[in-house]
Amino acid sequence: MAFMDTYDFEFLKNEAEQMVLHELEKQLETWPAEVCRCNECVVDMAAIALNSVKPLYRFSLLGALYAAQAMNEQAYADSVQQAVAQAIEKVRINPSHD
Repeated sequence: MAFMDTYDFEFLKNEAEQMVLHELEKQLETWPAEVCRCNECVVDMAAIALNSVKPLYRFSLLGALYAAQAMNEQAYADSVQQAVAQAIEKVRINPSHD
């Protein structure tokens, strides 16, 4: 039996993902129109930002509580804001397409 069939990973979530996506949406509203907002570029921005912040994976209710507490810390919120801004700038300079 395959590894993925043996264990249930359905509820394994990275809470940082929702925080990054929310921040990305918020920041893109303030960037000029010349910043590409095609699917490929926006998903690249999210991936770049997520690779720059501490992941907040959870599986259980206790994990969700831990993640929620970490997300409410100003230092973590600041790191997400900075990572998103840097990701937008990086993709703005080097879009994901020709």
